[in-house]
Amino acid sequence: MQSKIVYYVATSIDGFIAGSHNDISSFFYEGEGVEKYKSDLSGFDTVLMGRKTYEVGFKFGLKPGSKAYPGMRNYIFSEHLYLENCEEGVHVCSMDANLIKEIRKTSTKDIYLCGGGMLAAWLLQHGQVDEVRIKINPIILGTGVKLFSNLDRTWKLHLTNQESFDEGMTILSYDVIK
Repeated sequence: MQSKIVYYVATSIDGFIAGSHNDISSFFYEGEGVEKYKSDLSGFDTVLMGRKTYEVGFKFGLKPGSKAYPGMRNYIFSEHLYLENCEEGVHVCSMDANLIKEIRKTSTKDIYLCGGGMLAAWLLQHGQVDEVRIKINPIILGTGVKLFSNLDRTWKLHLTNQESFDEGMTILSYDVIK
């Protein structure tokens, strides 16, 4: 069975995964919903992310070339990022549908798409997102990085699970109808 690509990301109720200047400080970093998310990460062996998502980690002490998610193969998609002396399992790549197919073949678990909005939209438009799992934080950002950037059509989803937590976070899981 082929690994699924799961877009699992925190969002505001108005659909932003980061505020202005990639600010994520308003999102929850603790609580039951965050613990559920951390537990769910064990179901992935590979993570996909865009350059800006990877670089957000620098604000939290991530060193360039290090794994943002230890224990997983890390793929950073960028046309403009160059990292020297990458840790084993860190790959900087161009967006390439054939590479995504190869990553799916070599993954033994599902694949975690953690952001950003441009990469998620590109993967969705290429039929490569199987599930959307969003951690809705009870905040309104008003502006910032959209959940999906620049989609050219409507996509239908099927709700498969919903969980609410005491701090006000809700995790919704949807299958992408292809």
